[in-house]
Amino acid sequence: MRFLVTGGAGFIGSAVCRRLAADPQNFVLNVDKLTYAGNLASLASIEENGNYAFSQTDICDGEAILALLAEHDIDIVMHLAAESHVDRSIDGPDAFIQTNIIGTFQMLTAARRYYEGLTGDKKAGFRFHHISTDEVFGDLPFDSGIFTEETPYAPSSPYSASKASSDHLVFAWHETYGLPVVLSNCSNNYGPFHFPEKLIPLVILNALDEKELPVYGKGENVRDWLFVDDHARALELIATKGVVGQRYNVGGNSERQNIEVVRTICSLLDKKKPRSSGASYGELIRMVSDRPGHDRRYAIDAGKIKAELGWQPSLSFEEGIQATIDWYLDNQWWWGPIRDREGYERLGSLKKD
Repeated sequence: MRFLVTGGAGFIGSAVCRRLAADPQNFVLNVDKLTYAGNLASLASIEENGNYAFSQTDICDGEAILALLAEHDIDIVMHLAAESHVDRSIDGPDAFIQTNIIGTFQMLTAARRYYEGLTGDKKAGFRFHHISTDEVFGDLPFDSGIFTEETPYAPSSPYSASKASSDHLVFAWHETYGLPVVLSNCSNNYGPFHFPEKLIPLVILNALDEKELPVYGKGENVRDWLFVDDHARALELIATKGVVGQRYNVGGNSERQNIEVVRTICSLLDKKKPRSSGASYGELIRMVSDRPGHDRRYAIDAGKIKAELGWQPSLSFEEGIQATIDWYLDNQWWWGPIRDREGYERLGSLKKD
């Protein structure tokens, strides 16, 4: 298959590109604007592969996307490009509206024009896979409920609202224009090559620098954690074998309170790389003012993708978090230059409640 992956220099997108390009029968075109979170170093292992190519292109440039689809004879579009950090969306929603909504509109318009020009088996096999988030479903009570494919949308932040808008556009292009789409909503990803502003890598790297470890509110917010390589495997299945017009929830079945995640990281680092003072990394934890509209809990029911496509996570959270910490300990070449940049760190103000 010939894939066009948008946002392929990002965290999840790069994992998808690495997975797809590992099969020499595939061709992978990575389309990325290279904004602050895009990093081509994440593709170093495949950049010389003959079945991989990169184009620095803005998804809001529909004509350029259309030209790339035609030039590379694409079979499947996997649309991951998005502004994705909730804190940044609160501070500056403009970029989220532009990229996540207008960018998706331009992608759909280009894909529709390309699709309408296809014939025969090429047309029958074309797919547009839109990758979204569980945050479009909004807030869950601590003691009940789980997100299914039928859960109504109730986004809380500018980020989740922009993703909800793009999801609706994708299904509208399917219903109105017949574009063959599949859609997936995932829980919180973690693993290697995760941009250091996000919770897990931020805690790991702040701890190694013996900086304070900020945790929002009381740290009781719950997330379902999904190892990124497991997610990439699910996305390949959905893109190639998913039923047109359907959505699939992808979750790790690993609900944890944020404070539990942070304490787990500290405990593992105490064993893997003890502080010179002998103190626990847990002493660096600081509670910071909660962000506005902070959803209490997300939890994904991944029963549909398991039943229909045979997917389930291969790693438990305990296995995945150990692998993630080991990767960050061994790969300062990747995260060091990012940490040296100004403005990447967004979590909290370090003001104690």
